[in-house]
Order: sequence, then C-alpha cells, then structure tokens
Amino acid sequence: MLSRDTGHSRDYGRNPYPGYDDVDTSPFLFEGEVDGRLAAKERVVGIESDGEAVAVRTSLLAKKRVLGVELSGEALTVWWKPGTASALEGASVAAGRDVGATGVFRSVLDGKKLTFHADGDRFVDDATGTRWDIFGRATSGPLEGRRLEPVTHVDTFWFAWGSYLPHTSLEP
Repeated sequence: MLSRDTGHSRDYGRNPYPGYDDVDTSPFLFEGEVDGRLAAKERVVGIESDGEAVAVRTSLLAKKRVLGVELSGEALTVWWKPGTASALEGASVAAGRDVGATGVFRSVLDGKKLTFHADGDRFVDDATGTRWDIFGRATSGPLEGRRLEPVTHVDTFWFAWGSYLPHTSLEP
C-alpha cells in the first residue's frame, strides 16, 4: 500500500534540483571524467548489446523522430514522441520542458527488415503502412495486433552514459 505519510515533508511534485538539466552547466555530485564528445548534460538514448554501445542524442532524435541504428549486427529503430516533461528543469516537475519519450525496437519482424517514419503521434512502417505506438504495438493496418521486440535502453545524460560505457559510439 502506498501512503503520503513518509515521515518526510518533501513535496514530491517539486524538483529539489531546479535547473539541473541545463546543458550549459556542470553536473554536480559527479566526480568522474566527462567525455568531451558531447556536453556533459546532453540527453541521450543509451543502448548496449554484446559489449557494443551506442548513444543517440535526444535533441537530434526529437527533430527526426525516427532513426535507424545498427548495433552488434542488428537493425534497430529508435523513436521519439513528444509529451513528457523534464522532472529536472523547473521548480515544478509538471512545468518542465518537453523532453519526450523514447522507444527502441528490433526492426526485423517475421524475417523482414522494416523501416519507419513518424506520422503525428504514431510511427508508420513504410512497407505495409501499419501504424505503431511508442510501445511498439501495431494499432492499425495489416500488422495490427503485432508487437516489435523491445530493446532495453536508457534515457539519460551523456556524462552518466559516457562514464559507464566509455567505448560508446555516437549515432549519427
């Protein structure tokens, strides 16, 4: 059972670190070496497989909405959808700027490689015209009811991902 009586007076709708995700500031409480290929607090989608790692800049993904990536010999599709507020920007969590939500999936279904483009709040595969949601579920079209295989990924800051996996390649 959840309770608001935690023994602490903290308002969980308020950010204790307003401005933390300002890309032009250094990450406090971090004592490691920052990989200078990106700004320390650039948001990235980090993906790791079989000892290989890639980071996709969220700022680029937000513009393109769909990126094809190859990792460990596998074709992946990386998606971005607007509508998720940054919990670290302003004093109020709900008032944070839109940093979006991401999904990463294997691009192969039934042995066929699919390519995708964004259309409104959905993603469409170019071969069949099937519409997919951010969770990789086909919501309409010939493949309705099917699911793409999700790939574990993390939405994080570059300093954290680059420190954890320094051999990461940047895409694109």
